[in-house]
Amino acid sequence: MKARRIVPELMDDPRLPAEEHIHALDGLARLNRWSWSDAGLWAVLRQEAIAIAPRSLRVLDLATGSGDVPISLAHRAARAGVKLELAGCDISENALAVASTKAGDANLHFFRHDVRSEPLPTDYDVIVTSLFLHHLANVDAVAVLRAMAAATTRMVVVNDLNRNRFNLALVHVAGRILTRSHIVHHDGPASMRAAFTIPEAKALAAEAGLNGATIRTQFPCRWLLTWRKS
Repeated sequence: MKARRIVPELMDDPRLPAEEHIHALDGLARLNRWSWSDAGLWAVLRQEAIAIAPRSLRVLDLATGSGDVPISLAHRAARAGVKLELAGCDISENALAVASTKAGDANLHFFRHDVRSEPLPTDYDVIVTSLFLHHLANVDAVAVLRAMAAATTRMVVVNDLNRNRFNLALVHVAGRILTRSHIVHHDGPASMRAAFTIPEAKALAAEAGLNGATIRTQFPCRWLLTWRKS
């Protein structure tokens, strides 16, 4: 596999002041809304929820950040009358505080969890993660995928950036249009440079034992991996 350029992201620095972290989270939320980051996830989860109705589909979002994805999914589910029981976990207390505030009265549960060092809970039907895998070295990405597959009762879904030159330029421009956060201006392109291409993602899934995983492109700038537990 071709070596990836992984540049440390400013938002991952534990010394980052809370005010700057929150400003950056707001900027990322704007980018997520612009890029319909939850659309592919929603299509998969809606179909899975209908399949197991009338009970609720239990979904865990790893490295949820400020909770934009599960919050948006909760709103979609409420409008569609689909039963989702959503939770999100993250290592950052600042991010979780923002997520809890933004969630309002939505039926969401957020909790602190370090996916790289702590075992995942095993009572979720679907475990998803969005824009997290590219933060990891190959060996860690494989370990996270393997842990997700072992813990889920039904499915793993991964939504991440698709590395290529066009997408790098698009992220660079969009970040400067949609937010003034210098952290997002740095971290957006850094994330794209560190992202996995679709062939690389397929190789990671195979190494993690996710046999039969499928990956498709998601406009704009992303791919979506789905794997069903046999």
